[in-house]
Amino acid sequence: MKVSDLKPRMGKVDIELEIIDISEPREFQKFGNNGRVATATAKDDTGEIKVSLWNEDIDLVKKGSKIKITSGFVNEFQGEMQLSKGKYGGTLEVIS
Repeated sequence: MKVSDLKPRMGKVDIELEIIDISEPREFQKFGNNGRVATATAKDDTGEIKVSLWNEDIDLVKKGSKIKITSGFVNEFQGEMQLSKGKYGGTLEVIS
């Protein structure tokens, strides 16, 4: 799948991307648990998309990393599409 194929609320997204930028992680507390989230900008040869990185995934990914997301999910936040590995069995793997 390619960035140009993605649509809001699309699930089961399998895609390979290159990270071109990552925001500073921010910490949050939800239901008494602490967590971290950062937003990366990623691209392929058809376009760019924001990628939500949660907790330990933030430490795996660096600018220039190539990643593979399996069973990801596309959300829409403030009018912009964002891809995440999804809550239910999705994975994010650094491939180079």
